[in-house]
Amino acid sequence: MMGKIERTPDASTATPAASIGSPELQAFIVAVAKGTAARDAGELPTREVIDRARGIRLGALRLGREEGGGGASLPDLFALVIDLAQADPNVPHILRNHFAFVETALRTRRNVKYSRWLDHVRAGRFVGLGASELGIPNIGSGRGETRLEERDGQFVLNGTKYYSTGNFYSDFIFVNASTPDGRPVSALVPTDAPGVSVDDDWDGIGQQRTASGTSVFKDVAVDRDAVIFTAEEDLKLPYFATFQQLYLTAIVAGIVRNVVDDAAALVKRRDRNFYHAVEAQPAADPLLQQSIGRLASIAYVAEAAVLRAAEALGAAYQSAIDGEPDADLFEEAALRAAKAKVVIDDLALGAATQLFEVGGASAARQRERLDRHWRNIRTITAHNPVSYKARAIGNRLLNGVPLPNAAFF
Repeated sequence: MMGKIERTPDASTATPAASIGSPELQAFIVAVAKGTAARDAGELPTREVIDRARGIRLGALRLGREEGGGGASLPDLFALVIDLAQADPNVPHILRNHFAFVETALRTRRNVKYSRWLDHVRAGRFVGLGASELGIPNIGSGRGETRLEERDGQFVLNGTKYYSTGNFYSDFIFVNASTPDGRPVSALVPTDAPGVSVDDDWDGIGQQRTASGTSVFKDVAVDRDAVIFTAEEDLKLPYFATFQQLYLTAIVAGIVRNVVDDAAALVKRRDRNFYHAVEAQPAADPLLQQSIGRLASIAYVAEAAVLRAAEALGAAYQSAIDGEPDADLFEEAALRAAKAKVVIDDLALGAATQLFEVGGASAARQRERLDRHWRNIRTITAHNPVSYKARAIGNRLLNGVPLPNAAFF
């Protein structure tokens, strides 16, 4: 079992943050793609690529250029997630909770605590999340056993979080907890603070390099300025989980693009075909051409659906940043994100299977590692069963019942 990562030195804000289309960002995506196979095989540490992301201050992508950020819109961010997932889906998944935290801070920056925390983001530091716990009766209810209590005028944090994607590589963790009297709170805790332990003990079949393991907080001293009392200091939004859910679907869309790349490469390099095939050369075989065309079409539809939902979510978030959250926009974004997942999940899993049809038996060799696409898609889509999404959409359409308005939808 690996120990927690040490916090890296501060990144200089004198260097421009990565922005959409910048040479620094394009070079980063290329570098991510080149190291994917080695990282997936455990031959290259994932920490190196995350440190490189720090160096270009990728986490500040959504901050305005005038304040040292990349100036990206929300649809820009989701387009980048797809690009990064095409290169290596572990990388954007590691950064998912960080970008969600940034959105929270941007719309709540009137709170001096969030405004100050954005300085960390501006400097290139990453923020993880401590939210999920085992043993609670209802997933997504927001209830948990992690406690933040006062002792001799000092806040102390105790608890254990699971599925802590990104924490192993983060500089801070935004931990959800409650006070002894039941008030929901959150605390921003440095990963190298005494009493914090972040383990790379994730054993999933996919997304194996995301370190989505266990985060333990044992008598962690927390500064008062690092504590947010949710009811008093946070901006509660309708359908607040849409960002996290759509982000996962964007990763799936990127994986499907990679499936298309691998499928085309497989067919191009095959020099023989089955004796009963339509054509001797695989690339000239109309059946294989049709398969490749269908895979490319699935990738296109997946990307289009994600970006269409991102447009609505971007408009909704902007209304919150402007100070007047538009409930209708948030509901529309949630609906689009849910519809995208319902269709894309099945199409993506089918595409990852179809890859082996166009590649033949050689595609199943371990050294090709093509099974990673199916494993990664299956793992990501399991975050929230598609059946519940479809049922909620249908119930809304038939009976006018609003979509679920809590976590995990």
